[in-house]
Amino acid sequence: MTVEIMALTRGDQARWLPLWRGYQSFYKVEIAAAVTAKSWSRMLDPSEPVHGALAMLDGEAVGLVHWLFHRSTWSDADICYLQDLFVAPQVRGQGVGEALIAHVYAQTRAAGCAEVYWLTHETNTTAMKLYDRVAVRDGFVQYSKTDG
Repeated sequence: MTVEIMALTRGDQARWLPLWRGYQSFYKVEIAAAVTAKSWSRMLDPSEPVHGALAMLDGEAVGLVHWLFHRSTWSDADICYLQDLFVAPQVRGQGVGEALIAHVYAQTRAAGCAEVYWLTHETNTTAMKLYDRVAVRDGFVQYSKTDG
């Protein structure tokens, strides 16, 4: 089994969208169609810091990853936030997630970034087994607030 990771192209939207919906379903969220459309557009715009890729197995899209580069007050180099990672349930445990993370690592090195970081929900224990192998848990706790 060889996982191929490919950057998103305009022609990939029909393959990407079911995975994006699967990701939302996994986290029990619904992202507005307008936000999804804007995100898709940003990932295809080379002037934007947001990027995306698909994992392909035998010609079928089985995973996605989105990341963005941004400034940091802790480094003179940009850093990378791996924002979304999703692997189709039928191929989990087969190295797809690790290949997607490795792709982001390679993109980060190529861009001269100092660090890659991401978040996951505390209940996502299966993914955390992978994350504990490929990264270091730094002990920070996330807080957030939405408008309203």
